[in-house]
Amino acid sequence: MSVLLTLIPVIAVLVLLVWAKWSADISGFIGWILAVFISFLFFHTSLQVGLTASVAGIVASFPVSLMVATSIFQITFLESTGALKRIVIFVKTLAKNDQVVQVMIINMGIGTLLVSVGATPVSILPPIMLALGYSTFVAVALPAIGFDSLCTYALLGAPLVIFADMTGTSLNDSALVFSQFMPIISTMIGFGMLLIIGGWSKVKEGFIPCLISGLTMGFTAMLVAHIGKGIVLTGVIAGMATVLVMILYLKLKGQPLLDRSCVTEPEKEIERSMSLTKALAPWLILVGSCLVINFWPPLFNLLFKDLAMPLNIIPGGKPINTRMLWNAYTWVIVSTLLAVPFIKPSRAQWQDIMKKWRQRAPRPTFSAAIFFAIAYVMTYSGFAPSEQGWVLLAAEDNMISVLSLSSANFFHSLYPAAAAFLGLLGGFVSGSEASTIALFTKYNILTSDLLKVNPLVVTAGTAIAGGLASVISPAKLQNAAATIDSIGVESKVIKIVIPIALVFTLVAAILTLLWA
Repeated sequence: MSVLLTLIPVIAVLVLLVWAKWSADISGFIGWILAVFISFLFFHTSLQVGLTASVAGIVASFPVSLMVATSIFQITFLESTGALKRIVIFVKTLAKNDQVVQVMIINMGIGTLLVSVGATPVSILPPIMLALGYSTFVAVALPAIGFDSLCTYALLGAPLVIFADMTGTSLNDSALVFSQFMPIISTMIGFGMLLIIGGWSKVKEGFIPCLISGLTMGFTAMLVAHIGKGIVLTGVIAGMATVLVMILYLKLKGQPLLDRSCVTEPEKEIERSMSLTKALAPWLILVGSCLVINFWPPLFNLLFKDLAMPLNIIPGGKPINTRMLWNAYTWVIVSTLLAVPFIKPSRAQWQDIMKKWRQRAPRPTFSAAIFFAIAYVMTYSGFAPSEQGWVLLAAEDNMISVLSLSSANFFHSLYPAAAAFLGLLGGFVSGSEASTIALFTKYNILTSDLLKVNPLVVTAGTAIAGGLASVISPAKLQNAAATIDSIGVESKVIKIVIPIALVFTLVAAILTLLWA
């Protein structure tokens, strides 16, 4: 009964998302209410503890939730000023004569780079794929899968930062754990994209460029982790490396990188009105700023360590380091504002930017935060105030302890593999790898300790599977479909890609089991 009660908030969110087709923010809010009241009614947790834990969870979500808000601001700025349209025109001319290389450059290389700096591939890439002649199905599916292998480094490493904070490990040690998965997962993602485009014949045709792209992506992540510098920029570096390797591959084959035959006259007029460098200014400034912050030790130590800006929310608990001057969301705003003198938005464009941002940002920002609140309520259920701070009076009153003990007893040595499929469920429900990390890290650590397996590997496997869930996430697929006016095609995509997502997760599960 305790296990069932503990799972009710997660099950409720899943039911509301899948069957009731409610949005992620409302479903998450209902899940949070259930978590608070179940912890109060059945796990002897006061409302004061439940609500305070919720606040701590929301603050802990800042690297993700505030990044969502600021990245939406930046992408809206690019869209309203016409800069995004200029970027799209350039991207669609890449490798037009080699479909496999084109897919690897746009969806794996550029997709990973975009999501790493806070842009959204499922918003930007579907119109490009459609303009290149792909079906609506492919135009929705590929942008949702291409960046999945390095989803850990999305939003300038926000999921990795959450992982490091929740496990108490350094960014470098955390990256070393994740990076060992990357060469295999990245290559697998590439073959999955080819399978979606043209079945096994396309996999056979594109075997070499796909293998090169996947291994480049994966081994770049490993290299950055072992160097130990600029870890939050791993996705940017790996995305650029993949694009460069594919350009070299094209050159060796004697094929052109750019083919402008697809550019229309109205698009040429857009090109004349704004240079590509000017259109890319916010992202160029953002990446440049992050390079300086993370590769110049004095500045990194100042912003990451000396100005950690800790908040003591849980009495007697570990302070939450907000690191507001280091985290990417601050620099997304800074880079956007610094690009204003170059792009020079008009008064009408500013009004459009602010109007669209107010419409777009609140709900996904709240959605990103509320799953952290659920995780923290479950983590601190059964705790009670004392003179020394909050203390757990009985393990059977803690929802995470209940789940951990039951999972250890049920799965035994197979738990690391089961944890990966749990991550797929978490990513499907929450739509975010970072939320998956928040939901299951404490649970994974306790269960792993009971079974004497490596908790970091288990938690990383869960997180990676949560990232792989992007290709079946209703929110992401609906977003992609909306950008090309094809709402409804996402249900067809989910039905076809579920087996692919399950195979991907099985591979992640096997690796987790072997390494844990």
